[in-house]
Amino acid sequence: MTGIKRTLTYLKKYLPPTAGALLSLLLVNAANLISPKLLQRLIDDGITALNMNVVWGVVAALFGVALVRGLFNFLQGYLGEIASQGVAYELRNGIFEKLQNLSFSYHDHSHTGKLMTRMTSDVELVRMFLGRGLVMLVSSIILLVGTLVMLFITDWKLTLLVMLIIPAIGGVFMIFVKKIMPMSKVVQQKLGTLNTILQENLSGMRIVKAFAREGFEIERYSTANVDYLDANISMVKLFTSFFPLVFYLGNIGMVIVVGMGGLFVINGTLTIGELVAFTGYLIYLLMPIFMMGMIGAMLSRAEASAQRLFEVLDAESDVTDAPDAVTLPNVQGRIEFSDVRFRYIGAESDVVSDLSFVADPGQTIAILGQTGAGKSSIITLIPRFYDVAEGAVLIDGQDVRKVTLDSLRQQIGIVLQETTLFSGTIRENIAYGRPEASLEEVTAVAKAAQAHDFILEQPDSYDTIVGERGVGLSGGQKQRIAIARALLLDPRILIMDDSTSSVDAETEYKIQQALEELQKGRTTFVIAQRISTVRSADKILVLDKGKLAAEGTHEELQRTSELYMEIIETQFGKEE
Repeated sequence: MTGIKRTLTYLKKYLPPTAGALLSLLLVNAANLISPKLLQRLIDDGITALNMNVVWGVVAALFGVALVRGLFNFLQGYLGEIASQGVAYELRNGIFEKLQNLSFSYHDHSHTGKLMTRMTSDVELVRMFLGRGLVMLVSSIILLVGTLVMLFITDWKLTLLVMLIIPAIGGVFMIFVKKIMPMSKVVQQKLGTLNTILQENLSGMRIVKAFAREGFEIERYSTANVDYLDANISMVKLFTSFFPLVFYLGNIGMVIVVGMGGLFVINGTLTIGELVAFTGYLIYLLMPIFMMGMIGAMLSRAEASAQRLFEVLDAESDVTDAPDAVTLPNVQGRIEFSDVRFRYIGAESDVVSDLSFVADPGQTIAILGQTGAGKSSIITLIPRFYDVAEGAVLIDGQDVRKVTLDSLRQQIGIVLQETTLFSGTIRENIAYGRPEASLEEVTAVAKAAQAHDFILEQPDSYDTIVGERGVGLSGGQKQRIAIARALLLDPRILIMDDSTSSVDAETEYKIQQALEELQKGRTTFVIAQRISTVRSADKILVLDKGKLAAEGTHEELQRTSELYMEIIETQFGKEE
């Protein structure tokens, strides 16, 4: 139970409610253990002796016990929920923070739906165990021990007879827990798969409808749903087999008590009140044993979920700050790749190999190559989204692995090929990297990115709420907002991964005019998709299967590189 043990450490932050819940639990169980003794006195000293004073006294005592039990039952549940909700809060925050700090390589191999299942369903199962299951477990142990003591005090012979069924119930319980644990893991895995399909489908709904694949998606989800249903039914079958057997063994114990207890009463070695009290204590003995089945199921599912949570919390990031990392000062923008080799985790071959080049401050570097040549991989190494396998990426002579990630990335503006906008206003999306930016600053970069005019046409101008993932905006509009967002950082290094691919020629021309002025004094990397980008670049890097095949200006490469001319003819022939 390593997962549950680790979650218990989170209770340290919530010691007052935890301690209060445990104290309330002790008082509730004390009230439970007093009740049968009061009934014994009611029968033997009140009813049998025809003494109404005793009867009224016991009635008053039973009323007080009920009041104490009700009050502290409420407190125990209330305080237990406060503690468990606190732990769930800590776990959710911890996992979310961890996901923010994990490197790209982790997210490359993780399904969003499965991560969301861990953040929601798995956290909730752990919370339910801590809020209810753990309380039930402690209560059961206290009640079990206390009841055994009271049973031995009441009649040790009858207690020994009842104890004969305990090993059998314990054996059944152990078998149940052993089987429920792997089933719980399977159920959560099936739920993760189901949520992954749901997340993918909702994200790609436009593609689904465009290709008329609704029927396929319904079938795919239905198949995963059937798998999830079957896994849950398997758990239900185990429950329905386990509980009747435990109840049957418990009833055998009750039969023993009634039969032998009646004989002891007839023989005069046991009073009727003691038999009634013994029967009450026997119920309290069997109750926690019956509860153990439910607790075992909750514990098993919570343990499986806790292990899945700590798989994320224990994940190691491939890209972290070095112990002696220093803050990168304001850079001039000289970037050097020195014998760089890189491959993605799990890949069989290098994406980039033996790559060396220098970009001087203020230069615009166009990266050209066929699909899969490694263009996007190069630009991800500059902000250190991934680490090189060999060689080094240097900024102003500083190895990017020896500076802090925050100080590095704060000086790099990035516009990726896939534009991501967040829920909120257009202004908030542009100011994402600098939330404190004034409206004048936001407006200035929007004008530079040729976004200002269409923003003014929106219902609430810069305060217009952006739909999920920018729904309602065209691809070109989203990209211009992304360009404005990058420019607001006023970066010394600017990276544009095919950032004008979704705009028309006229808009691209306007953006290029603005960028030419904005690129002055900035080192800019552009993945080229249009000939205008290539022509205006200070240096062009021609990649072939991850290696640098040629570099130079447009005019130089026209004269010296056959591969460059082939790419120009293939990609830009008509435009050229």
